[in-house]
Amino acid sequence: MSRQNIVIIKYNAGNIRSVNNALVQLGQTAEITADESKIRQADKVIFPGVGEASTTMNYLNQSGIGEVIKTLKQPVLGICLGMQLMGRHSEEGAVDCLNIFDEPVKKFQLPQPNPLNLKIPQIGWNQIFDLKSDLFDSSLEGQYVYFVHSFYVPLGKSSAATTNYILPYSSALQQDNFFATQFHPEKSGPVGHRILQNFLKL
Repeated sequence: MSRQNIVIIKYNAGNIRSVNNALVQLGQTAEITADESKIRQADKVIFPGVGEASTTMNYLNQSGIGEVIKTLKQPVLGICLGMQLMGRHSEEGAVDCLNIFDEPVKKFQLPQPNPLNLKIPQIGWNQIFDLKSDLFDSSLEGQYVYFVHSFYVPLGKSSAATTNYILPYSSALQQDNFFATQFHPEKSGPVGHRILQNFLKL
């Protein structure tokens, strides 16, 4: 695959280095930046995130990065909190988000009774299925990827993958040039690398 101009958006929510390391393993390098012109000129944009929704949205709104993300035309990939911030509204801090996907973000509620002893957050490996996006190919149906999250996006019109934990929910979304995963492809081994590679091929 030829070298691409890839930007990872720099803001106050972590896991940026691990995303960059995964890209390096795929023979690519990314620039980590908050510079609007560099973001707009990139071939691909990655919007990762680990953190809390309302404080991060406040930062995105005040810095203007949120408005930049919403108007991008090239392929954009949101990861974990990045996916949730691309939704309509999050129950985490009761905050309005970027509304790229017209989908709410809700907090997991443990079932009562809880015979499987499920816990919140979901931490660990789980399956993706019902795949509906160019982010995936048929070999990825039913594969395991790595999750860490307490909030989820219900199944809706933007759903691109489904996962079961407490209930079926959207583990990936797609709308036009915007793609997003609730799981961490950069921490999901060869399966995650395949998904990142599919994103780079878009």
